Amino acid sequence: MTLRVRFAPSPTGYLHIGGARTALFDWLFAKKNGGKFILRIEDTDTQRSTRESEESIIKDLKWCGISWDEGPETEGIFGPYRQSERVSAGIYEEYVNQLLKSGAAYYAIYELEDAEKILKKTTSKEEADDYREKGHSVTVNFRIPNGKTVFEDMAKGKMEFDNSTFDDLVIVKSNGYPTYNFAVVVDDHLMKISHVIRGEDHLTNTPKQIMIYDAFGWEKPKFMHIPLILGPDRTPLSKRHGGTSVDYFRSRGIIDRAFVNYLALLGWGVEDEIFDPFEKVESFDLYKLSSKPAVFDYAKLEWINGQHMRRMPIEELIEKFKLWMKDEYPKGMNWFEDSAYAEKVMEICRQKVNNLEALRNFVEPFFVEKPVPTQDAQKILDSHYAKSYLLAASDAIEKLDKWSVEEVEKAIRSVAASEDISKKKFFQLLRAALLGQTVTPGLFESIYVLGRERTLARIQCILNQRRASSARE
Repeated sequence: MTLRVRFAPSPTGYLHIGGARTALFDWLFAKKNGGKFILRIEDTDTQRSTRESEESIIKDLKWCGISWDEGPETEGIFGPYRQSERVSAGIYEEYVNQLLKSGAAYYAIYELEDAEKILKKTTSKEEADDYREKGHSVTVNFRIPNGKTVFEDMAKGKMEFDNSTFDDLVIVKSNGYPTYNFAVVVDDHLMKISHVIRGEDHLTNTPKQIMIYDAFGWEKPKFMHIPLILGPDRTPLSKRHGGTSVDYFRSRGIIDRAFVNYLALLGWGVEDEIFDPFEKVESFDLYKLSSKPAVFDYAKLEWINGQHMRRMPIEELIEKFKLWMKDEYPKGMNWFEDSAYAEKVMEICRQKVNNLEALRNFVEPFFVEKPVPTQDAQKILDSHYAKSYLLAASDAIEKLDKWSVEEVEKAIRSVAASEDISKKKFFQLLRAALLGQTVTPGLFESIYVLGRERTLARIQCILNQRRASSARE
């Protein structure tokens, strides 16, 4: 039997970090074992499900590098892969009728005055239709059997639930749509899903689903419930801890490869800390995932992202940066017209930052004609020593015979060594004058990359501004 796993998100919002990790582990497990990874959209919540959310989830999965063998945009012999389309195709009706016929389910008719209170239970469709025509809400409910439900969880071992702790389940809502616990069983059976791997927040759903499997007499898939991802306070990761969606981290400049690298570390024990999970498929072992919840460390993700930014070929980083800029800062797309200059800028700027957003802040002053000084930088530019320091720097740079980082450094340090110059203030002033910031890439590398002409022009611009300011006073 072919191993088949599925990732089945509900399109009611963005793709959560936990969902992305589950999809990654599903994908790795399938590929390691020559199986199939299926994407199914569970959109039976008609009030909350949107096509925009579905598109966002698909975009996020693709950004993570996770592709599917069957699902939306791919299809396959077990489609359709949206539950709403399966409802329209009448796929669930046959199985609802089977449960009604066997007595495992019944129609629940609710009182007119209280839509939560059951007036009557019946297995007669005609009777249920009569009440529906009179304005009563009618659902189909699954009858919880007596006894206990026991199953072997791939991560937790033997799990046992007393059925008396569960109320009868609504399996078809009054609007005719199947509920989650029913639709997921039918779909997993028809799609021949062999393993269901999901977060442990679904653990209490599993006995309900197993009861439905047993009512049909179907073979059950193997279940595995992996620990949740926690926030720093060791409660389930949520918005109160910070961003929790894949889109949040992408928009803030986390690189896809680094993001997936960090997701993999949240449960997968590997020797390497910086790696590409897709290149380690053969070493992935689902049975060796950690049984303890993983704590999401935002700072650690940033550090891993910085490592990837500095290790990847500069051409690849530029392409990823441009893709990010296209969505987040489109006005900067013209920065790359001089590709040789852009590559030099990116090379020195990536050494000190850990995300693309910070990289943008570092590189932007190199591409604008007149960088706008930060408040701290402006204070330095307005200092009493700025004019004399800048004139000394301009003179030293202008006299350079050879243009190299080493020669630039030698010239600038020579000026800084003068008795009447404070080296610290001098270096900070040059950063402020040339790039409008007090924190920049290496000063000597920045001057070299800017080039003699740009450097002298920017110093002269600051001197002119000071002269104009003095004239007005």
